[in-house]
Amino acid sequence: MSYPPRLAHLATRAVVVAKLVPTYAQAHRLDEEEAAQRLTSAMTGRMLAALLDTAWTAMRGNTKRLTDDGLLEKVAGTLSERPLRPGRVAEVTPAWSAFLVLTDLEAGTASDAARRVMESPEGRRRGDEGMAEAGRFLAAELTRGK
Repeated sequence: MSYPPRLAHLATRAVVVAKLVPTYAQAHRLDEEEAAQRLTSAMTGRMLAALLDTAWTAMRGNTKRLTDDGLLEKVAGTLSERPLRPGRVAEVTPAWSAFLVLTDLEAGTASDAARRVMESPEGRRRGDEGMAEAGRFLAAELTRGK
């Protein structure tokens, strides 16, 4: 875990799910309640930690002016009024698609064929790209406020 513990206290599972629901729901053509249930299930284990790690890396890479404490204060300010405000809908790219498959695998809704594809070297590479893309999106959502 390379992100500070305070980030996990600010960007809880519920906050992360809220930021991802609109994109997940649109990509899967689901209602937001079902999308939230699937994402909550997917974010119970290592996926949430991996996503926070990539988001933290993206946040630190996007700013030269703020210290780590300053970044955490920016996140706290963004989330202070409406922490569960839904995120924007991201444009689904091949990297986003790979991230969505990873979430489906974690939620237990993906097929065995999808699992085999994501376990291949190419699938792992695409999954890493997808996690990085989702991390950048989450970083932008967590720092777009005050």
